[in-house]
Amino acid sequence: MTRAGRATVRDVAAETGLSIATVSRVLNGQANVAAHTREVVLRAVDRLGAQAPRPRGGRARRAGGSVYVRCPYLLTDYFGLIVSSVVETLARHGRRVVLDAGTAAQRVPALPGLPGQADLDGAVLILPPEPAEELVRLRDSGFPFVVVDPRTELPRDVASVSAAHFAGARRLMAHLVELGHRRVGVIGGPGDWLASDGRMAGYAAALSDAGVLPAPELLRHVDEPTTELGHRAARELLALEDRPTALVAFNDKMAVGALRAARELGLEVPGDVSVAGFDDLDLSRATRPELTTVRQPLQEMGRMAVTLLVRLLERHELEALHVELATELVVRESTGPA
Repeated sequence: MTRAGRATVRDVAAETGLSIATVSRVLNGQANVAAHTREVVLRAVDRLGAQAPRPRGGRARRAGGSVYVRCPYLLTDYFGLIVSSVVETLARHGRRVVLDAGTAAQRVPALPGLPGQADLDGAVLILPPEPAEELVRLRDSGFPFVVVDPRTELPRDVASVSAAHFAGARRLMAHLVELGHRRVGVIGGPGDWLASDGRMAGYAAALSDAGVLPAPELLRHVDEPTTELGHRAARELLALEDRPTALVAFNDKMAVGALRAARELGLEVPGDVSVAGFDDLDLSRATRPELTTVRQPLQEMGRMAVTLLVRLLERHELEALHVELATELVVRESTGPA
């Protein structure tokens, strides 16, 4: 260890039993290293008390180059807010933007070709649909990138920004529990999304605090978090003989579908059933009653992603590679006592 508290390459090599050359290749982000070997080195760096691995990429990035922004979804509400924030922040840093957006982009294998494009300095990938293995290969190529709202769990040395899904969902369910609700229907998002896992765990934790186990018959998962699928799931839940006294939805769009389902069944909100969402989009304030929801800092997520990317491009060392931003419970008229 040096007096500054950082491990040298020789220290890491001694800790792992690997050669100094192999350790150097890992720390410099070179691609010709086995994934297992890379993990062994990074774990050793952690044990030795060093700061996070230095930014990937063997060549210095010029100032003012282009950044690839990939958002393979329609740029409405949720995604539009993130992308606008990313583009505006990149402009303040003097960076040009190459935008790849729209659902058609999901069918284009975009990531493998990024390292070979000399005009691109780095990328911001928003909820990338690609499997984690493709993101690992991009990391191993030395191409700098940051993931916003990752769909799957990422390795510790891939920079990412997301909202605190677990904490937000737990606070929302705790709000319903405080109102006396114990039989709560959950309309969850796609089962393979990391956000879905975090929110489901948060809901379950708040119920557990009240001594209640989640009832399997009160859970619905949808393949796509849309208003129509939220409406369909809510109709199923509200048709149960022992129907729930409250519904929580994966996002505000699905919650709007739940409001419509309750109205069609002649149920008053919140008198007969409470309804809550997630995201705090403009839509949540256009409903009657206005929607209780969890506010995600969508624009700040975009700004933070650019901040991390710029630091990678400027070869700064990052101690926090997985950043979670706090959410906020927003209580409105759609939730009331059970």
